[in-house]
Amino acid sequence: MKNEINNKKMTVINGGHFSDLEVFYDEVSRIFMKDEDWKVGTLDGFDDILYGVQGEIIWKESEKSKHDLGLEATKEFYQNKIKQGKPFNIELAQKKLDDLIDGKGQTLFEILIEIIESHQNIKLILD
Repeated sequence: MKNEINNKKMTVINGGHFSDLEVFYDEVSRIFMKDEDWKVGTLDGFDDILYGVQGEIIWKESEKSKHDLGLEATKEFYQNKIKQGKPFNIELAQKKLDDLIDGKGQTLFEILIEIIESHQNIKLILD
């Protein structure tokens, strides 16, 4: 059996490099898509690029990101979707916002963690 550790790649997402979702997308685009001519701009897009990633992702300053992409940023995220309307599902965005306010919803940080952890070829380490 091959030693798989040598085949794995380590990638660092540094929470010190961003404080909102838009700049997070810029950061992960820079890290994971160096040779591409498009950038990640949605949660689905972030999920999509992770299919090509294997190994460890170390999220440095994850506590800062947890705060930056926490309750207030997530409320604003859903409020912007509701305000913009189409192509967004306004009812779904309102439900997610209501759940968040009721303490039952996920923050953007939690959504991003869930997306990363849904990829079995990736081991996430919060630092």
